[in-house]
Amino acid sequence: MTLYILLVILAAIIAYSIFNWVSQRRIAKTLSQEEFVAGYRKAQLIDVREPNEFDAGHILGARNIPLSQLKTRLKELRQDKPVYLYCQSGLRSGRAAQMLHRKGYKELYHLKGGFKQWSGKIKTKS
Repeated sequence: MTLYILLVILAAIIAYSIFNWVSQRRIAKTLSQEEFVAGYRKAQLIDVREPNEFDAGHILGARNIPLSQLKTRLKELRQDKPVYLYCQSGLRSGRAAQMLHRKGYKELYHLKGGFKQWSGKIKTKS
């Protein structure tokens, strides 16, 4: 009986994870670094990592609005311009896209693989 309950819980967790992954892919277009570079200069480039991660290195021109503060800082983002998001690996930017989508943002993009895959220009806080 205990094994049955654990299997049901595990199946529910897997189903929820798959649902989240599919909905994130529908909401935000995942871009390769080349596609990201081609469009982010005409958009709002947002780093959703925490400030210490941002200070250690970020994409040149990015603004830091951590996922943990996004709800309270929505007024800093325009709904009429594309939003390019990235985090360290791609998980937080996907969650940020879901949150923005629920608030009416339509043009949402995020960097495949996140900052750890980035090989372009970066800026660090010295």
